Amino acid sequence: MRKTKEFIFRNIFPSSLTRPRPLKAYSFVPFSPLAMLDPTILIIGGIVLGIAFIEQILERWGVIDLVDQFAKVMRFILPVTFYSALIYFFATFIF
Repeated sequence: MRKTKEFIFRNIFPSSLTRPRPLKAYSFVPFSPLAMLDPTILIIGGIVLGIAFIEQILERWGVIDLVDQFAKVMRFILPVTFYSALIYFFATFIF
């Protein structure tokens, strides 16, 4: 009959049972207002502001019919653009 030897785990792997020192970790990703300077959102906002600026110029020139057409289109475009930009921002922003 063969004699079996007992191995004590602590004697074989002494360093694996010691606790590691606590590591201080700092997060460098706080919420920043600069995150809203996403190029896609800025382009969409610039287009909407440009259309509103053109509408104001046309109103000063007295082209009321064209201003009414712009107003009808903007009533639909502004809310759709706002909510789609908001959804895009929260979908692509890494929290």
